[in-house]
Amino acid sequence: MSQILQAVRGMNDILSDEAEAWDAFEEIVRDWLRAYGYRPIRMPLVEPTPLFKRAIGEVTDIVEKEMYSFVDALNGDELTLRPEGTASCVRAVIQHKLLHAGPQRLYYHGPMYRHERPQKGRYRQFHQIGVEALGHAGPDIDAELILMGARLWDDLALHDLRLELNSLGSAAERAAHRGALVDYLQARHEQLDDDGRRRLHSNPLRILDTKNPELQALVEAAPKLIDYLGEESLAHFDAVQRVLKDAGIAFSINPRLVRGLDYYNRTVFEWVTDSLGAQGTVCAGGRYDGLVEQLGGKPAPAAGFAIGVERVLALWQAGGGGGERVVPDAYLVHVGDAAGRLAFRVAEALRGAGLDVLMHCGGGSFKSQMKKADASGAEIALLIGEDEAAAGEVSLKPLRGGEQRRVAVDRLVEAMMDEILQVDGDDGGV
Repeated sequence: MSQILQAVRGMNDILSDEAEAWDAFEEIVRDWLRAYGYRPIRMPLVEPTPLFKRAIGEVTDIVEKEMYSFVDALNGDELTLRPEGTASCVRAVIQHKLLHAGPQRLYYHGPMYRHERPQKGRYRQFHQIGVEALGHAGPDIDAELILMGARLWDDLALHDLRLELNSLGSAAERAAHRGALVDYLQARHEQLDDDGRRRLHSNPLRILDTKNPELQALVEAAPKLIDYLGEESLAHFDAVQRVLKDAGIAFSINPRLVRGLDYYNRTVFEWVTDSLGAQGTVCAGGRYDGLVEQLGGKPAPAAGFAIGVERVLALWQAGGGGGERVVPDAYLVHVGDAAGRLAFRVAEALRGAGLDVLMHCGGGSFKSQMKKADASGAEIALLIGEDEAAAGEVSLKPLRGGEQRRVAVDRLVEAMMDEILQVDGDDGGV
């Protein structure tokens, strides 16, 4: 017997029950994004490798260790499965000159790929919802992006989330802080772990985000970027905080919040939880004003965030969200050739009227088909036998209580609507 093939480690199948929860979540998300004026955009899963090296930074963990990159056998192009969405979105905006029409509010959702050690909440194929606001320079868009997150958590009834903020200032301010930070860490070189020594000159800001408990005291005493911010950067950061305070959004300033991507500047933020173990960040983003120019476009301000879908879904489902199975309005049972022909016409007529009908396929007795009808979760079974077919009628049988009755085919849609309204009324409109 041939060996059964398995999915790639860290790239998971999402089966029907779980996929229905994803569908319900994505419907909430689409309504939420529409309320803020965001429009969808879809980018390829595969992009030129230089896009991510230029955008994310060649000395970041993502580019150095985590990207799925390969050479196209046909033409020798260096290609990469996208590890994040912002660079792809900005590339599309530049390529198609979208900013010529003015500022853009865009969103996308789909799989991303990073070669990491799989664990709960961290997968090699994972899914993100990305929100990007391009062409907006002021602190108001930063604040709105954060308020959007708070609104979504409210829509999903998630309460165990807290907001952390920081400002990375301008490139010149980061350079001044970087110099002081390198001097500080260089003087304590022996106290650094291997990862810290590797990053000391290539990406010292990432040392501040270390999870090594032995380095916490060293990091806490390190020079803080906020002390190097000038008037303009501080005013921008203060304006963001003022909007959040006016809206009643609680937050804390985390001077160690630096994000793992090189393109960020000024406002950065994370929504975090203690309910998912080590993978506590469920949403993160900030401002990236230099990225459009960095990728070949005309200079343009930009800000955005990404949501880890698997992590938010885990929180939502733990709180009882997304648990309802999707069931048809009716299950159509039929026995006999004439009944089978009529069943197709009846099912399509009902679907044309907006009803969900699961028609039995594969034959079988009335008894065996009725067992499947009951298991489907439908409230109503529609029965067509030879008698019904000859009379041009359908037997309508409520499966959760009520009288079975015969209905003429041309009155079936009306009868079904009445029956559904009656069921909804019995459930208190739920």
